[in-house]
Amino acid sequence: MLQSLAGSSCVRLVEQHRSAWCFALLVLGYLLYLVFGAVVFSSVELPYEDLLRQELGKLKQRFLEEHACLSEQQLEQFLMRVLEASNYGVSVLSNASGNWNWDFTSSLFFASTVLSTTGYGHTVPLSDGGKAFCIIYSVIGIPFTLLFLTAVVQRIIVYVTRRPVLYFHIRWGFSKQVVAIIHAMILGFVTVSFFFLIPAAIFSILEDDWNFLESFYFCFISLSTIGLGDYVPGEGYNQKFRELYKIGITCYLLMGLIAMLVVLETFCELHELKKFRKLFYVKKDKEEDQVHIMEHDQLSFSSISDQAASMKDDQKANEPFVNSQSPTSNDSSLNN
Repeated sequence: MLQSLAGSSCVRLVEQHRSAWCFALLVLGYLLYLVFGAVVFSSVELPYEDLLRQELGKLKQRFLEEHACLSEQQLEQFLMRVLEASNYGVSVLSNASGNWNWDFTSSLFFASTVLSTTGYGHTVPLSDGGKAFCIIYSVIGIPFTLLFLTAVVQRIIVYVTRRPVLYFHIRWGFSKQVVAIIHAMILGFVTVSFFFLIPAAIFSILEDDWNFLESFYFCFISLSTIGLGDYVPGEGYNQKFRELYKIGITCYLLMGLIAMLVVLETFCELHELKKFRKLFYVKKDKEEDQVHIMEHDQLSFSSISDQAASMKDDQKANEPFVNSQSPTSNDSSLNN
């Protein structure tokens, strides 16, 4: 009897604080994922770092033996200055002296990486005035870029995602959830093909030192805005049509970033993902829900509903890609 009462009370306790328990599991899972990544990266990369350190040590020792007139301190001072200049995108190599990091096309590429928060780090401002301007430019430009991307994606997703799903749902009578899932998968496959696989093959041809894996790695690091900067196209000393190449890369990054956001927004509108996200959210009181019933649509990344449509959509919150119009008007609009 006591065991059954205790069991039922525990079940009620878990149900009452279900969101808190799910959030705690989410935090624990995220921390474990961080630790897992650290362990894998350390075990994979540490041996390569050790080999590289040993190789550089041998090269340095051999150089000092062959040039007895040069002290180790002088060599290290020279290398420190070279590395410092290299961090600013300036190389002392003769085959790299022809490339300027701050001509117009390179500066345009740098501005795009700053505003998109990709930030490769291969080129950074040298002067104090440039650093100060970069701060002011970023403070204004990054929110401006978010507004620009939000507006572009909001318009694209209407024609790329919502109307096709509604068309198949209304015209052919398929389940809206099934159509949404199939559409998201197809859109993801097309995006991967046109913005990852095909560009990776092109980069592997245009960049002499890149293979397909390295090119695909650059595309992913760039379009995910990670921007490690270990691979940057157009930096070769014998790069043909470098200015045009840089402009093309800038356009590719902007278009690819928009495509990635469209795909992410499409997946976020899936009914199953909405239910999954709600497991970790704090539940609102009914009064608060009524007062802030428009909050979700107002903050949605690509909401196109007005307040009246949103009030009607709230009754169908469990359905993805809800349309505020009647099926008859939707059918006539699709025919048009």
